[in-house]
Amino acid sequence: MSLSAEQVAEAATGLFEAERSGKQCKLLSLEYPGMTLDDAYAVQAKLVSLKQQAGVRVIGRKIGLTSKTMQRALNIETPDSGVLFDDMQFESGAMVPAGRFIEARVEAEIAFVMGSPLSGADVTRDEVRAATDYVAASLEILDTRIVRKDAVSGQPRIIVDTVSDNAANAGVVLSDAHHHVDAFDLRTVGAIVKRDGVVEETGLGAGVLDDPLISMVWLVQRLGQYNDGLRAGDVVLSGSFIRPIEAPPGSRFEADFGEFGAVSIGFD
Repeated sequence: MSLSAEQVAEAATGLFEAERSGKQCKLLSLEYPGMTLDDAYAVQAKLVSLKQQAGVRVIGRKIGLTSKTMQRALNIETPDSGVLFDDMQFESGAMVPAGRFIEARVEAEIAFVMGSPLSGADVTRDEVRAATDYVAASLEILDTRIVRKDAVSGQPRIIVDTVSDNAANAGVVLSDAHHHVDAFDLRTVGAIVKRDGVVEETGLGAGVLDDPLISMVWLVQRLGQYNDGLRAGDVVLSGSFIRPIEAPPGSRFEADFGEFGAVSIGFD
């Protein structure tokens, strides 16, 4: 790591206050030149601690940057991950209150809900399957507590900014339909995503590392490197198979996953 404990705490506090105030903070990659991915996860961990101290509860994880398109955009070769909190949950069909998010966007994903704990740096695909209670259609709401681009230099966010910002995670919406993990070939599960009745994006589960189960393996193995893992009941967003769609005030989203389910969310 290149950041001191004091710098990690400073960066996390800035992100915490940005979320509370609705005013974005500057790019951490510019504030702390040479910041590493380990530094970014340390900032994320400190941010999680601050949010827990504020009274929110961890309910799971999210996996991001699972598609080659998004990885190339950020010049990386690996996914990232963040933490889900109980105040991020929205019912399908709900309306997000005005002002809740800064610059919301929406992605479509397959969610896993764990039936039993799972950990280990050498976990297998079959072990993920066995530990999964059910899978469901989902929408993830993204937000940016860090500016997307520096106003002076024009530099965009890079991976250390996104990871520090809890992988841009902000909300999760699950469908009412739940399925056994083997009920569908998750690689061929697709979604048609509409904003205000107009199709914006379509995609298939295979866009997530060729198989959402492999995305789950990646997450558990990464957590295992830090003696961490998933708990029974955890919700895990396995990664988006569409590009993020801007969600301005007044917009409404519907994701049709066919027989797999449907999920929707609106923004006041």
